[in-house]
Amino acid sequence: MNGRYVAVGDSFTEGVGDANLMYPNGVRGWADRMARQMGRADATWEYANFAIRSKRLDEIVDEQFDAALALEPTLISFYAGGNDILAVRSDMPAIMERYEAALQRLVGSGAQVLLFTTFDVKISTALEPLRRRIVFYNDAVRELARQYGCLLVDHTQFREFDDPRMWAFDRIHMSRLGHKHLAAYVLAELGIPHTLKLPELPPFEAPHWRESIRTESRWLATEVIPLLRRRVNGVREGDTLPPKWPEPIRPADGMKRLARARAGDAVEVRARAGERHAG
Repeated sequence: MNGRYVAVGDSFTEGVGDANLMYPNGVRGWADRMARQMGRADATWEYANFAIRSKRLDEIVDEQFDAALALEPTLISFYAGGNDILAVRSDMPAIMERYEAALQRLVGSGAQVLLFTTFDVKISTALEPLRRRIVFYNDAVRELARQYGCLLVDHTQFREFDDPRMWAFDRIHMSRLGHKHLAAYVLAELGIPHTLKLPELPPFEAPHWRESIRTESRWLATEVIPLLRRRVNGVREGDTLPPKWPEPIRPADGMKRLARARAGDAVEVRARAGERHAG
């Protein structure tokens, strides 16, 4: 199996939580890890990734679909709606109607389409409305995957993600280990062999209550309060970020080397812009 894999979506697919300064936007993530394994299985695989953090469903469709489909992918992964679910007021039937319209466009391209459910987290009763939105979303995605003949990676089936170590400190995005596990699951769904090393974790031991309080305080100070402040101010990280891999690359050529070359180009562009501004 070979071809051209193109990814569209939000932070889930961009790779937030799997920090790596050697990669574009400072993150690696399951899609980059998967693409590298695809290149090892067959050096002719090509890969592009348009996913950007903070984006909602309609923004992903409006800002990413044209460029992604112009590349004529043979495989396209689509995860969108997570940021819509997190909104205080979410009309889930309307969101999923727009999701289906977007899916029809992807399927109509002739590419094999890969979909995902979102992880069904265990949350307090105070956040039960959020969980109901998650369940609605996941049920709809499963039905649409069946109806349109899409591949589906059902995140809810992987109970190892109940382990806090599979999640980043912000508790929203997967950790490096979580991204690596998801890459392995997606490769298995595609029937592509991989060499990813997935360590078996010892049983999780809850920290002492004093450490839990310190961690909770740090989480509130470094994650929750800044997030609320950004939402109030209408500031989003993704609004100033470019796509990671907007032009197809061959992962077999070495993604770190390709990232360094691209970073060099970006530095040169900024330098030229500075010279024009100074002149």
